[in-house]
Amino acid sequence: MKLMKLGTRPDSFFTSGPVRSVYTEVATDLQIQVDHCLFRLHKFPLLSKCQLLQALCADSDAVELRDFPGGADAFEACAKFCYGVAITVGAHNVVPLRCAAGRLGMTEAADGRGNIAAKLDAFLASCLLRRWRDALAVLRSAGRYAALAAECEELGVTSRCVKAVAMLITDPGCGGDAASAAPATASSSSSPWWARDVSDLRVDLFWRVMVAVKAAGTVKGRAVGDALRTYARRWLPTVVKSGYLVVEQNDISTADEGSFDFEVVARNSQLLVEKMVSLLPAERNAVSCSFFLKLLKAANVLGASPASKAELAKRAALQLEDANVSDLLIPSCASETLYDVDAVMAILEELALRQAAAAAAGGPEAIPPHTRGHRRSRSAESSEFEGARRSTSAAASHGAMVRIGRLVDGFLMEVAKDPNLPLDKLIAIAEAVPDCARPEHDHLYRAVDTYLRVRPEMDKGSRKKLCRVLNCRKLSETASMHAAQNELLPLRVVVQVLFFENARAAAALSGRPGANGRVAGVAGGVRALLAKTRREADGEEAKNEQRLRGLAAAPGPDDNDWSVEGLKRAASRISTLRMKLEEDEDADDEAFVVHRARAGRVRSASARIRALCAIPAGKPKRMLRKLWPSS
Repeated sequence: MKLMKLGTRPDSFFTSGPVRSVYTEVATDLQIQVDHCLFRLHKFPLLSKCQLLQALCADSDAVELRDFPGGADAFEACAKFCYGVAITVGAHNVVPLRCAAGRLGMTEAADGRGNIAAKLDAFLASCLLRRWRDALAVLRSAGRYAALAAECEELGVTSRCVKAVAMLITDPGCGGDAASAAPATASSSSSPWWARDVSDLRVDLFWRVMVAVKAAGTVKGRAVGDALRTYARRWLPTVVKSGYLVVEQNDISTADEGSFDFEVVARNSQLLVEKMVSLLPAERNAVSCSFFLKLLKAANVLGASPASKAELAKRAALQLEDANVSDLLIPSCASETLYDVDAVMAILEELALRQAAAAAAGGPEAIPPHTRGHRRSRSAESSEFEGARRSTSAAASHGAMVRIGRLVDGFLMEVAKDPNLPLDKLIAIAEAVPDCARPEHDHLYRAVDTYLRVRPEMDKGSRKKLCRVLNCRKLSETASMHAAQNELLPLRVVVQVLFFENARAAAALSGRPGANGRVAGVAGGVRALLAKTRREADGEEAKNEQRLRGLAAAPGPDDNDWSVEGLKRAASRISTLRMKLEEDEDADDEAFVVHRARAGRVRSASARIRALCAIPAGKPKRMLRKLWPSS
């Protein structure tokens, strides 16, 4: 740390309680009150260098300086300079001294022989602001107290310090200690060498430094992102699942004031989030998606501006494939739900807009490689290379969409546990993901099953509306077996699952040994389905359905025959279970209608099943068309 010594006389000042004076043979003739200290001094040495005291002491020998920058210590240092007493100036006290000199008017206009203000400015420009540690200490001191901050802004000290720090970041070679500290710090951490040092600054000063760094254009976006992440990790409050803020006592807004006020912390944290959003680098992957969503959680809880939330949602959508489920669990503060589903929906809408823009521009994310024209090349080899590059880009885009589909399904599995989550919002989130992003629907089925189990009293219409998001063809064997015995699912969904599982089992049996277990599982699912319909009926219909169950599931001579012929006989029985049980004559079941009810006649579930089973097996193509899902 560089130091400067002013004056040559020995220190003759003394303190006696609240009174500070100077040893001299001449009696004092001036009293100056600064804060709680009374200074008894002489007019001649002070008035010769201080324009303010010249004006105040014209009519009185007693003066009070209220709200003096730097307090009594800074005034005493200025008074010692006037007496010629030696004082030491460094990065730790140059700012309060310069502010005190500016308030007292200790400029060249008062004393043309070199006043303290000019000497301090020269020391700042030639020495302190050329060294990294000193420049950072001066800037930190300039923003420490509100009174000093206002004086420093007026005198231009803060802006000079900001420019100096930014210059040392963008060009470490211009400062001695910055050039030597850069490689040593960078080798021990992934963050840039200066990120930890600037994280000590107040939020407004940090923002000004980062704006100047970005304006220089020599620092990479990833380095800026690492600096933002380091600053947020230190000062941004933690948002817990319940939506509360966890604030440490060393918060940046109270660290220098010695007090703790939660409202002040929340207000400064909100400012921090909005400032950091404005500093986000434009480069993709310069900041992780988890960091975007962390800022979005804090913005939700702290009540940040809608523009900041929209920007965070847009940036998160660009890298959504890199997030995890816990990142999307954003606490809700404005509704009764546990998590903010609307914020996630906004991210998915931004994702859809990106996909639409890519499709309009003919980018690799939306158009398959074989449908795009190759760039003209001079040889067949370069053309093949270009085609391979485009294919790789399209494959990577498809893989990213698959990861997004898994992420959204995992999110749905978590929010489905919330008893206050509306059905429409769950369906909207599920349908926001394109079909190509879900090669299988197992996780989506688990979300639907969780939602139904949390709400066992849900009506049939709502259950059918929810189950439309499922594609039974994309369920695995395990999920199909579970769905076939799930009493919460609509009956038509169970029949649809059994049909497709039976088709897969038939195809597997002809080409792969050991598929008998799957067919046996399908038969068990049929028995469970028939048992379910039997429980719903009563009286004479229950007896008829028992006879139907005997026809379809009773053990026979070919139930244990798992040859191709035996399988065909089992398949013919299952295929006769048509997928229409017109519950409450809902118009949404038109894709599954086989026989319309005659006028004035209401048929029970077992009667409809008997009618379906009575359809001749000689029309397999027509049956397949009726059973195939509308999607």
